[in-house]
Amino acid sequence: MFQDMIIDSLTGRRLNEMFGLLYNYFGPQGWWPAETTVEVIVGTVLTQNTNWNNAAKAIENLKRRELLSINALHSLKETELAQEIQPAGYFNIKARRLKNLINFFMECCQGDLSLFFEGNTQTLREQLLSIKGIGPETADSILLYAGNRPVFVIDAYTYRILMRHSMCDEQSGYHELQETFMDNLPEDTQLFNEFHALIVQTGKDYCRKKPVCNACPLKEWEADSRQIF
Repeated sequence: MFQDMIIDSLTGRRLNEMFGLLYNYFGPQGWWPAETTVEVIVGTVLTQNTNWNNAAKAIENLKRRELLSINALHSLKETELAQEIQPAGYFNIKARRLKNLINFFMECCQGDLSLFFEGNTQTLREQLLSIKGIGPETADSILLYAGNRPVFVIDAYTYRILMRHSMCDEQSGYHELQETFMDNLPEDTQLFNEFHALIVQTGKDYCRKKPVCNACPLKEWEADSRQIF
């Protein structure tokens, strides 16, 4: 699907090799696993500081009560929302963040997400980041997976994998890592979607805090010993 990418930079070639190894090993990931745009957005908040299985349980609770809509979530009391999303952990904090996000959508576009996503990507990102509790990773996940915008999402797995392969250092920040991908790969929403999902899968299965290097699909990926950026 992405074999014909034209990449000129050393960093781009290294990332292309990384993507190829992961894609050939895991296959397409089909992210984000959700039925609606609202479900994607809710999921980006619920996955903060937890694994997807816990977030999925919380989402199922909301589905069971038919609460996965902007209007339903807006009408729901924060304390009630917190009870429904308990499996995701930090449920009081996440309920507050979700309410902040939902209230924002109600104020800016009367809860019409299609209207919200008509804006340009940079403006949307700035708006999302202005919401209390919504950081770069969550904002970019909303843009990529709910808004289909070519924005690369950086998470702890991305940092860990690049760090272990000498492609970044301890001082590398979110935006620096994001630029590494976005400045050196084609601006392609589907590519960014698959690449991030593959990184998450690799981090979960192999590049853990205690890594499983011998079985990792990136064991043959030897990054240049020089710092790439």
